[in-house]
Amino acid sequence: MIEVLTDMPEGVTGFRVSGRPTGDDLRNFKPTMEKLLENDEVRIVEVIEPTYEGFGPGGLVEDLKMGLGAWAKHHSAFKRVAVVTDKDWIAHTLHALAWLVPGEIALFGLDELERAKEWAAG
Repeated sequence: MIEVLTDMPEGVTGFRVSGRPTGDDLRNFKPTMEKLLENDEVRIVEVIEPTYEGFGPGGLVEDLKMGLGAWAKHHSAFKRVAVVTDKDWIAHTLHALAWLVPGEIALFGLDELERAKEWAAG
């Protein structure tokens, strides 16, 4: 499941990921991503809940399509991405693949959500 968060600083888009997001979840989230990419500066806070178990049916394919499309067309727009999670496997994956993410990326624990918001907005 993907939920848009409303309590973000101005200029920051936040969303929460939990459970096993499916292809349908990602397709439903696509308009939010498209709206976000209308900005010259993209700043994101992504909260990955403890209940997140990876992608469900079709989720990985849709995530790759959306992510690679955004990266290719809007590479220079991405300024800051804050990933908020306590899942070690996500932290390890993020460290290994951070070079693929345009702009700055930072990892925060779930208890550091407010700090992540401030960093993304800065």
